[in-house]
Amino acid sequence: MSAKTPDDKDSPSSSSNEATHPRLKRFQEDLKGPIGRIVTGIIVVAIITVVSFASATSVTTSINKVKLSRLTAKIEKIYTTSYQQKAQADLIAQRDKSAHNQDNIFVKYNPYGTSTTGAYIYFTTDQPAKVSYTISAPDTDYPDFSATPDKGDEFTTTHEFQALGLIPEANNVITITLTLKNGEQFTRTIQHKQGKLQSDVEVQLSSTKKNSSQNLGNGLYAILGNDSTEQDFMYYYDTHGVIRGEIPILFYRSHRLLFRNDLMYFSASTHLIVGMNKLGRLVKFYNTGTNYILHHDYEFDKHGNFIVLATDLREQSIQDKIIKINATTGKVSLLVDMVSLFKSYEATAKNASLGTSESSTSDSNSSDFNADSTPHKKDWIHLNTIQVLDDGSAIVSSRETSTIIKINAIETKPSISYMIGEQNFWKGTDYAKYLLTQKGTFPNTGGQHSVTYVSDPSLPDGEYYLYMFDNNYGSSNTRPDYDWAANTPGINTSMTKYTTSDYDKYLVNEKTGTYQLVSTFKVPFSPLVSSAQDLSNGNILIDSGMRGIFGVYTSNGKLISQWKMNLRQNIIYRVYQYDFHDFYFA
Repeated sequence: MSAKTPDDKDSPSSSSNEATHPRLKRFQEDLKGPIGRIVTGIIVVAIITVVSFASATSVTTSINKVKLSRLTAKIEKIYTTSYQQKAQADLIAQRDKSAHNQDNIFVKYNPYGTSTTGAYIYFTTDQPAKVSYTISAPDTDYPDFSATPDKGDEFTTTHEFQALGLIPEANNVITITLTLKNGEQFTRTIQHKQGKLQSDVEVQLSSTKKNSSQNLGNGLYAILGNDSTEQDFMYYYDTHGVIRGEIPILFYRSHRLLFRNDLMYFSASTHLIVGMNKLGRLVKFYNTGTNYILHHDYEFDKHGNFIVLATDLREQSIQDKIIKINATTGKVSLLVDMVSLFKSYEATAKNASLGTSESSTSDSNSSDFNADSTPHKKDWIHLNTIQVLDDGSAIVSSRETSTIIKINAIETKPSISYMIGEQNFWKGTDYAKYLLTQKGTFPNTGGQHSVTYVSDPSLPDGEYYLYMFDNNYGSSNTRPDYDWAANTPGINTSMTKYTTSDYDKYLVNEKTGTYQLVSTFKVPFSPLVSSAQDLSNGNILIDSGMRGIFGVYTSNGKLISQWKMNLRQNIIYRVYQYDFHDFYFA
């Protein structure tokens, strides 16, 4: 007789002699009856629901990826000369098919692909007239937006401008007001159902401090770098926190808006700076080339060339170069190598950065490229602001060393002029001799951003102001031996423990070699990025970038109005207010 296997009927594992627990036995019997069928049905439904949800989520993710891919491809085409030339030709051909007067106004929405909520408007009048417009969305609670377009305050018979500020997913009414020389006024209206934004930002920001009816300044708030892992944009919001512009860029961020010769310039990727006209057409393209990428900031020199903070992709250090892009020829040249200026210090700095993850690609033309940080690069100085002065010098801000540095003759023979920073940080180095003397008792900055130079004709020669967002965060990964908390009173060394940052304003006296704190107040804490801007009306705009909060303060630090914006990833790099005078507006 053959031996029995464990699967045989009278195997010990299924022996009828083994006792079954009474509760288990009852459960087994219940499963065979009506209750069991109900329980089984519930389990099956639950399994189907889970599987269906997972499948639906997977499908949604796939659809979103396809949509993003299509959007990215469309924007890549928009940022080409050929696309812009064709858009211009198509616009003119369509416009000129017939005559357009005040009773037959020509309108084309976002003709160049650069202004989601903008409208191109063209018409003529028999008599010279001034023009203004108001955009309203009567079926919503959003406030009206009124403006006089550039040259709209002049009497003319040809009227061509871009109307900004259409409300997404709403019925909009554009009311155009014409004023004749005799004072007579008449209006014309245009009805339009505006589509969706191309991104996921708020139409109206949440207000954490209602405006106390004080003057918030003229113009729009430009959101420069609400960074995202998806498609990137620049945004305009009005003083009610309502979106009035969405400008797609290739990737990375726009760091600053520059205006020259009727064009507005901004960065559209790590390699590209573009010039846009007031109608939204891209007419100038400047590239940093294969060796460099831009980061953080750029300015004009007195000749209109671009002076750009850069990284040399061929080197192991990052964010420590200044390059020039010739505005006439497009030629790229290296102006300042901070390694050369700080050779002995750089040699002692550790090979580290703030980054914790490597880019998924080494292609600097890809949106997945990490321009700001990487664990395998040496971020020993981390420049984040540049101010170019008329005498050919420049003032830069170094986050990694919490130091402000003035550099002489950046376009000819760069040399260190002075530094403002913590004495103990530079003690024992070859560069302590460049530190200005602190006049008065106050803590120095910790990782300052948006350092801004302000000349004042009432000051003696050699004196001027520098103001900034003082992050009040002490950290230097390339100097792990340095104890910020022990050397700078009140400084925060934690990115997650929210205390406060500061608005600081210094009076610098180069003749006496001193600096003093003349204005300061507390603002919401942001350990990185962020910005400060003195407005023309005396108020101050503050962006606490890692909090997604920006607000307007009086000169003595009283909060007037404040908004909260959802972070698309983790920061809002800068918020600056621009009046757009002689560009969008008169």
